[in-house]
Amino acid sequence: MNPNDLLNQIQSQLDKTLSGAGSITDEVHQLVRVSVTKALSGLDIVSREEFDAQQAVLKRSREKIDLLEKQLSQIEELIKRKS
Repeated sequence: MNPNDLLNQIQSQLDKTLSGAGSITDEVHQLVRVSVTKALSGLDIVSREEFDAQQAVLKRSREKIDLLEKQLSQIEELIKRKS
């Protein structure tokens, strides 16, 4: 999820929650938005697309490592047999 999308979603939820509390000034809305933006910018967040892409890379890497370990094991076994 894009941080701006998340921020907009949080702002929307705040608007719904605070709508019954009377009129909230634009200044308060802006202060809340700045606070949430600051809090989100401190988090180490990646998009779902980036996460999925990295997960696919990791899976391919794991498959290659497993194959190489198997080949190495076979080579070691051949060396032991010849010794």
